[in-house]
Amino acid sequence: MSRLIVRTVDLSKVYRRGKVSVLALRNVNLQIAAGEIAGIMGPSGSGKTTLLNLIGGLDKPTNGRIFVDGVDITALGERELADYRLKKVGFVFQFYNLIPTLTALENVEIPLALAGVPKNERRERALNLLKMVGLEDRAEHKPDELSGGEQQRVAIARALINNPSIVLADEPTGDLDSKSALALMNLIKDLNRRNGQTFIIVTHDPIVAERCTKIYTIRDGQIESA
Repeated sequence: MSRLIVRTVDLSKVYRRGKVSVLALRNVNLQIAAGEIAGIMGPSGSGKTTLLNLIGGLDKPTNGRIFVDGVDITALGERELADYRLKKVGFVFQFYNLIPTLTALENVEIPLALAGVPKNERRERALNLLKMVGLEDRAEHKPDELSGGEQQRVAIARALINNPSIVLADEPTGDLDSKSALALMNLIKDLNRRNGQTFIIVTHDPIVAERCTKIYTIRDGQIESA
């Protein structure tokens, strides 16, 4: 078996809304091997995005542990978690989350700027990634000058810029037509083959599901099948 990149142990998350407790995840035990394109599917409200946010260190579990590359991220302090999010994880969102006043190139450079990488090196690495996702000729365009599919490719380039171990994508094709969604998933498969990164993708989209190497189904906060 390939080495595990993500392992959760009895992972639970309870949200408190006033006097009401909402159980989002219940004793989730998940194992994802390095190099997988893992799809997480399930009905709305089943806990998919909560699980992704916990793996990404954007939220903390109520109970349980999360190991990423053998490190228990639930034991990390705030500064260590920020470092983990910056260097170990790439994030791709449904609505791209690009900064509208910056060019494609500048948007891709952001994580490197946060990591203190010199400007010349940032530019070279960002241009290489834009070339990899087929957008080298759009480097100086701002988001409103790009199609939805092109904006999502910029977002993927940004997610990959720090060479993360895992890329977390929340409904990355949710705002795309089927042709753009197919092109995006073909790009993800190509990047996965080329770079060996693990992709964990929350999705409702059958185009995405068909191109994942493994599907995990979550319902009522529990993993149902894998």
